[in-house]
Amino acid sequence: MAAPSDPQLALRQFVKRHDFFVGIDSDGCAFDTMEVKHKECFIPNIVKSYDLAAISKYAREAGEFVNLYSHWRGINRFPALVMAFDLLANRAEVKSRRRRLPPLRGLREWIERETKLSNPTLKLEVERTGDPDLVQALAWSEAVNQTISEVVHDVPPFPFVRESLECLKGKADVMVISATPGEALEREWEENGIKPYVSLIAGQELGSKKEHLALGAVGKYDLDKILMIGDAPGDQKAALDNNVLFYPIDPGFEDESWQRFFEEALPKFLNGEYAGAYMHSQIERFQALLPTEPPWKTVCA
Repeated sequence: MAAPSDPQLALRQFVKRHDFFVGIDSDGCAFDTMEVKHKECFIPNIVKSYDLAAISKYAREAGEFVNLYSHWRGINRFPALVMAFDLLANRAEVKSRRRRLPPLRGLREWIERETKLSNPTLKLEVERTGDPDLVQALAWSEAVNQTISEVVHDVPPFPFVRESLECLKGKADVMVISATPGEALEREWEENGIKPYVSLIAGQELGSKKEHLALGAVGKYDLDKILMIGDAPGDQKAALDNNVLFYPIDPGFEDESWQRFFEEALPKFLNGEYAGAYMHSQIERFQALLPTEPPWKTVCA
C-alpha cells in the first residue's frame, strides 16, 4: 500500500468562496453518536481485543470517562486507548485483581511521532515495522470500524443543525473537522442529506483538527471570520492554537446549545459581534461540564 504523496492536499487546495468559514465537529457535536459509538463499539472491542473480561467493568468506566465525560472527550481513538489503559493501570481494583496490562510501548511511540493518527497511516507503520503493539491496535481499530458500520445507522443530526447549515448557505464555507475516519463521516452526512451543505469533509486521515483549520482556513479568511464548533476541549484547543473563534456544544445539553447557536450566536458571528465577552461566557459554561479527575480517584490505592 503506497502512501499518498500529500494526504492533506484537499486541505491545502481548499478554495475560499465566501467571507466566513465554519468548521463543525461531527460525533457528539452535529450528531448524537458519541454514546452509542463508545459504549457499543469502541469499548466492547477494547475488552475483546485486549482480553479484559476479568476487569471489563473498570475498562468500561475508564473508556467512558476518557471519551465521553472528561476534559479529554473527543480526542483521537489511539491516544484515548492509551489513556484508558493508564487509568486502568493506576486503579486499585485492577491492581488487586493482578491483571497484567500491556504497556503499549509501540503504540505510544507511534503516537508521539505521527500527527495523522488513522488506520491507513497505522497500517503503513505495521507493514514497515511489524511491531506487535501496532498490529494489535490496528486490529482493534478495524474491529471498531466494522462494529460501527453494523450498529450506527439512522442517527439524525441534533435539532437546529440543519437549520444552522441552511442559514450559513451562501454566507460561509463549511467544513467538517473531525477525528473520525472519513468513510464514517461521509456515510453519516450523506444519509442525513446534509452533505451538500459542506465543502469538505476532513477526517482523521487528513491530520489533526488543528491541522484541518491551519491548512484549510487560516491565511485564507480573516481570523475573526473563522469559527470552530465542537463539543470537546480538543475542538476548543484547535481553535485557540489557530487564534480563531470557538462555539461550544455543551455535552448533555446539545439541543439547547444548537438552538442558542441558531438563534443567538450565529447572527452575532455573521455580524462581527461574537468575539469577546459573549464567546468567553459560552466557553466558561462549557469548561465547567468536563472534569479532569475520574470519579473513582478518591478510592484508596
